[in-house]
Amino acid sequence: MPKLPHIAAGIAGLATLLTFSVAQAASVDTAHGEVEVPDAPERVVTLYEGALDAALAVEVTPVGAVTTRGGDGVARYIEAHLERENRPAIVGVVREINLEAVLAERPDLILAAPQLSDEQYALLSRIAPTVVPEARELAADNWKHEARLFGAALGREAALESAIDEVEARAAGLAEALAETGIDGSANLVRWMPQGPLVMSEALFTSGVLAAAGLPVDDAGLVNQRGVHSDPLSLENLSRLEGDWLFLATLNEEGDQALAAAKQSAAFARLPVVDKGQVIPVDGQLWTSANGPLAAQAILDDIESALLP
Repeated sequence: MPKLPHIAAGIAGLATLLTFSVAQAASVDTAHGEVEVPDAPERVVTLYEGALDAALAVEVTPVGAVTTRGGDGVARYIEAHLERENRPAIVGVVREINLEAVLAERPDLILAAPQLSDEQYALLSRIAPTVVPEARELAADNWKHEARLFGAALGREAALESAIDEVEARAAGLAEALAETGIDGSANLVRWMPQGPLVMSEALFTSGVLAAAGLPVDDAGLVNQRGVHSDPLSLENLSRLEGDWLFLATLNEEGDQALAAAKQSAAFARLPVVDKGQVIPVDGQLWTSANGPLAAQAILDDIESALLP
């Protein structure tokens, strides 16, 4: 993909040729201050999985999106919400945006991640109004703040709020159903990578969904200084996890193969949660990378299917 300095002049020149017929009718408070956004934007590009999720949750299909982590397209759970003939073009990967591809989609609104660099923002905002959520300290409910901002930028605040309400109501109902059947206790969430298992933080989006469904997550203090997950662990260190349920996520075939190999080891077999038969395999693209109302509903689907068959 092109390097930023090499295409900055081209972006500036081409962007001036774009005309937007939609009136600037509202403003939203972003990480870069107040940004004027179109009324009912028609060509939305999302550069963040949470933004793609929020847009689809309010029935806006973006014209462009980035790939999911560990894949070459959008996340598998997102596919169910896309029509075959109306799919977003891929305009980059999680950590590298193709600015020329963004420009080619002629967006009238761009929704980006809190981690977007100032340099990229300066270029993207020449193409179209660019909405970036303010970076927040890691917390399980950050997705709600981000989704509400994206909903406001899309002019769909009420629909977005309804989507959040539906997630909260369903999680509470699932927690009651699990309790009624005697299913309770804590959970651990682990992403299995070729280099070893990573224990995911109790402050992540998915951990919050699990907790809302009655299965609070404990990361056993193994998370590294970045706060998202642990460093790769040995199976012996993995035995420090004491959750009653273990949700095991893989991102791709390499992760699947690494997990299959681990399952053949005596150290894995000795884990108490394995002995109890309370290990649940899950899709890492959904469980350890995604966030948003649709992702929450898909995770609740998995919990319900696994624990309330």
